[in-house]
Amino acid sequence: MLFSLISLKLTHEYYFLKYITIFFISFISNTFSAISGGGAGLLQLPALILIGVPYYQALATHKLATVALGIGGSIRNYKSLKDNYSILFKIIIFGTPGVVFGTTLVDYFSEQYLYFILGLLSIFLAFYSSRRSNLGLFSLDKKLNIHEKIKFFILIFLIGILNGSVSSGTGLFMTILLIKTLKIDFLRAVSLTFFSVGIIWNATGALFLSRFGTLETNFLIILICGSLLGGFFGAHLSNLKGNELIKNTFTVVCLFVGLSLLVKSINILFELV
Repeated sequence: MLFSLISLKLTHEYYFLKYITIFFISFISNTFSAISGGGAGLLQLPALILIGVPYYQALATHKLATVALGIGGSIRNYKSLKDNYSILFKIIIFGTPGVVFGTTLVDYFSEQYLYFILGLLSIFLAFYSSRRSNLGLFSLDKKLNIHEKIKFFILIFLIGILNGSVSSGTGLFMTILLIKTLKIDFLRAVSLTFFSVGIIWNATGALFLSRFGTLETNFLIILICGSLLGGFFGAHLSNLKGNELIKNTFTVVCLFVGLSLLVKSINILFELV
């Protein structure tokens, strides 16, 4: 009887510690993601996998929890969406079909090569951002011609495909695409990414990925709380400190996301050998 009570107490303490750990990982990763415009999967998704959640189930759970990141960031940054509804509409219209298409391709992608390519691209973005001192610090609101619009829409669709099939980097790619194409500042770009990628795309991806199995409901509420609070807190810091903080955080997160994806690629290679 005594042994059973001790075992039960240790079990409860173990799960309590696990939940607390998941919450803090979620809060920290989503705080940085809210500042940089992406990268929440850098810590949150591996944490779910390490505690034994299957990949596709972990990916769907992560995406659904990250919707709370988009909500938290959008609540704090809703003023930055003013006069940008047309851009937001285009991202949703052209990107969401890509997300749906991407969820159908997860069984066919070679994770090793995909992670390797995305890792290199993320590292390139980090160095590109660090080398361009004025990148995303000011808004010029460039008007696109028809060819630039077509290219912009195609790239949105391709990023949507990546969002539906992988976890890390797509928010960062969308943020830099908006800055480079439309010549807007980081705060506006991140705000647009919050709503379109964070809420609409991730909710769509979670819905379609859930066909692989049920969501990990044991951790979902904890992740949602961490994502919501982290998203609001990160967006609050962004508004206080401005584009300089967002740019620097974007550069650091891109670098770590890239390195993380390269490590994943190498690990998969060794598992196959």
